[in-house]
Amino acid sequence: MASWSDFAADEPRLADGIRVLLQQYGPGFGYLATVRADGGPRVHPVSPVITDEGLFCFVIDSPKRRDLERDGRYALHSFPPEESDDEAYVAGRAWPVTDPAQVARLAQNSRAAPQVDWRLFEFTVDVAMLTRRDQHGMGGQGRPAVQVWLDPHAPPTAAGPSSVPQTRPARRSREVQRSAA
Repeated sequence: MASWSDFAADEPRLADGIRVLLQQYGPGFGYLATVRADGGPRVHPVSPVITDEGLFCFVIDSPKRRDLERDGRYALHSFPPEESDDEAYVAGRAWPVTDPAQVARLAQNSRAAPQVDWRLFEFTVDVAMLTRRDQHGMGGQGRPAVQVWLDPHAPPTAAGPSSVPQTRPARRSREVQRSAA
C-alpha cells in the first residue's frame, strides 16, 4: 500500500494532475465510493485533503464513515471540470489516523470544525488514473490520453476469471491512447 506521498514521489506529474482536478474549485472536491455491509457500492461527495504528508479526508459520523471503519476499500473520483471531460481516479484503502498531533495539525490547516463529530482517514493509493480529453475532440472525435499507475507492492485483486493474470505489470505507470466512446 503506497501512501499518496510515495505515489507522488514515483509519478509527480501524474499526482499533480490528479491533485489539480481534485482541488480545481479550491478545497478538495470529489466523489467517494465505499463498500456497504452488504457488499454494494455507496457514493458520497467529499472534500479530500492533499498535503505533503498524504491524501486525507475528514469524514463525519455517517454511513460512509461506518463503511470505511468496517471495510477500508475506497475509490475517489474527481468532480468534472466545467471546460472539459477530464477525470481523475484514485483507489486503495482508508485508515483512521490515530496520531493526535497529526490530526490536530491537519484539522487546523484544513479548518475542520472542531465541534463536528468527524474522524480523519488517510487514503493509500493502489491505483491512480488521469484521463485527459483534447478540447478539439468534443462530439466523439477526440482520443483521450489515459495515464494509469499501479502500486507494485499492492496485493493482487480478488480472483477473477482464470484467463485474467493475477500479477501486476513490471512498469508502474503507462500512458494509454483510447478512442472516445
